[in-house]
Amino acid sequence: MSAISFAIEKRAPLRGARVGILTTPHGVIHTPAFAPVGTKASVKGILPSEVAKLGAEVVLANTYHLYLQPGEQIVKEAGGLAKFMGWSDSSSPLGSGAAKPTITDSGGFQVFSLGAAFGKKISKFDGMRDFVNPSSDKPVIFDEEVASQHGQLAIIDDEGVSFTSHIDGSLHRFTPERSVEIQHALGADIFFAFDECTAPTETYEYQKDAMERTHRWAERSLKAHRQMEYARLRENSGVAKQAIFGIAQGGQFDDLRKLSAKTIAEMGFDGFGLGGSFSKKYGDDSLESALQMLKELPDTMPVHGLGIGEPGDILASIAAGVDLFDCVAPTRLGRHGTIYTKNGLVHLKNEKYRNDFSPLGESGFTHAYVSHLIRSGEMLGATIASMHNLKFILDLVAHARQAILNDTFEEYRADFVNKYYG
Repeated sequence: MSAISFAIEKRAPLRGARVGILTTPHGVIHTPAFAPVGTKASVKGILPSEVAKLGAEVVLANTYHLYLQPGEQIVKEAGGLAKFMGWSDSSSPLGSGAAKPTITDSGGFQVFSLGAAFGKKISKFDGMRDFVNPSSDKPVIFDEEVASQHGQLAIIDDEGVSFTSHIDGSLHRFTPERSVEIQHALGADIFFAFDECTAPTETYEYQKDAMERTHRWAERSLKAHRQMEYARLRENSGVAKQAIFGIAQGGQFDDLRKLSAKTIAEMGFDGFGLGGSFSKKYGDDSLESALQMLKELPDTMPVHGLGIGEPGDILASIAAGVDLFDCVAPTRLGRHGTIYTKNGLVHLKNEKYRNDFSPLGESGFTHAYVSHLIRSGEMLGATIASMHNLKFILDLVAHARQAILNDTFEEYRADFVNKYYG
């Protein structure tokens, strides 16, 4: 028995867009929905109670980071991710109310450092011989250029991946079984099977090998989850606590994506993760190709678009039938002084905002004041801009949901795109 249920309330005419209700052990998520990213059990610079007030119903945290700090056992002892970070239905910053829904990724994206390793002189596929300190038998990171990157020094084999911590260079290993074990300890309502997230620039041959490896790892992840869940069910009166989503890969190749989606869909997962990179920064413009994978899925399977955060991409994905999203972009942009507006991005460090006393969205502050804070390096500036951006994306998705209910989604999407990108 799955720990979640997904009911589709309404579909847009002639398109894949849909409105649904995803019921989890810790509450309901109205889809389509955006999950703010709380990488280390914290949406950077924003109290959990404030994240909830912005309209978020679910947050996503990172398995790799929580495994390294503070360790999954501490999160487990705290009562699980939601209780540990105070993500609750209480207005108290201490999160004393009932826990709200959470998601964790598998850690694979961070281990393989998609994006971080591109263009660097050290590859994720290099042997460890180049990274061993002659005075020690422990692998360490010594290159300052990569010292702060995510586990980018990694060795992949069919059993799993060995990688170095970005914190202290210590060597660690993830297998599908270990990733599931960690995520069970973290206790999120929904978590993902361990996969190999490849660079979009990889060859067809490597993408095929990685896809097949991902399929084998998916089977092992699912088996490990079922074994652990069965043991837990026997101890807890038959109440399922967590759902597992499978991830499909295939890089930029349509035939591989289609095969991967069909294979993952037939394994018996509770939901589907739209995997891969859609970063135009690295010449990858394969989102439309990836969205074709949805045609291979059961019609009622919930779909999570991993890392999809560009406003236009979110709307295109909703049109195709994606239900959940997560991305670090809203808070990352905010910390650097860039905000979303209906007419596109605004960079608050630009000179013209020094004396722009018009209101910045619904923040209650002026552009000039937040520009001053950002320029001065004041933490409050990053917080205000991050909250503004999260509100913008959460509203974008909420309004898309309402537009589907009103049979006006195509008009809503076209109007938004024309103003934002026009």
